[in-house]
Amino acid sequence: MDDRFNTAAGWVLFAGIVALGSSIASGMYFHADSGELPEGAEPGYFVQGEETDAGADAGPDLGTLLANADAAAGEAVFAKCTACHTIEQGGANGIGPNLYGTMGKAIAGHAGFAYSSALSEKGGQWTWENMNEWLTSPRAFASGTKMSFAGLSKPEDRANVMEYMSTFGGAPAKPAPAAPEVESEDVAGEAPGAGPGAVEGEPADPAQAAGAMSADQPVPAANAAGDNEGATKVD
Repeated sequence: MDDRFNTAAGWVLFAGIVALGSSIASGMYFHADSGELPEGAEPGYFVQGEETDAGADAGPDLGTLLANADAAAGEAVFAKCTACHTIEQGGANGIGPNLYGTMGKAIAGHAGFAYSSALSEKGGQWTWENMNEWLTSPRAFASGTKMSFAGLSKPEDRANVMEYMSTFGGAPAKPAPAAPEVESEDVAGEAPGAGPGAVEGEPADPAQAAGAMSADQPVPAANAAGDNEGATKVD
């Protein structure tokens, strides 16, 4: 009886050892612990992501936005800026410079304020285009700037803020709105010579002349009489 029990226990132990060894071997081959795939293997259940539309409409151009900008709405948005800036003439510098007369002024041109080298070395003027880029993302416009504001994502908000700023010290001329695209279609018969037939004031082409010659001509009546000069009259 003991021999049978020992034999059965031995087989069970052997089967367990084989199972454990197979598990270890498969784990090493398939990299179960590392999350890596064997060479040449591809992940299952791959779901194709939706492609973004790279040609999406970017919205109205800057000139159109500025033509419809509202200074009162810009004042409400500018409230976010008052923690760091003043805008009234003669206002004190804060964390940021006073912004009176900034539109059209040289970038980093406010006297008495210590700008970052990223902005002071930028050069140029605060044109509508430059200010639009700055308000979109200060860090993108001047990498390394000390300004921590993330920017205004809505084009309308930026246009309104710039319109409000322009009421304090003026601004350069605004960019003109882009001209609307005009779709033109060629319609047969609208332009002279586009359709069939002769054009008034233009010589007929050979095909038109041949067509005219092939048209039915008036036939003299049976009672036609000749005149004194021998010509034929038609009653």
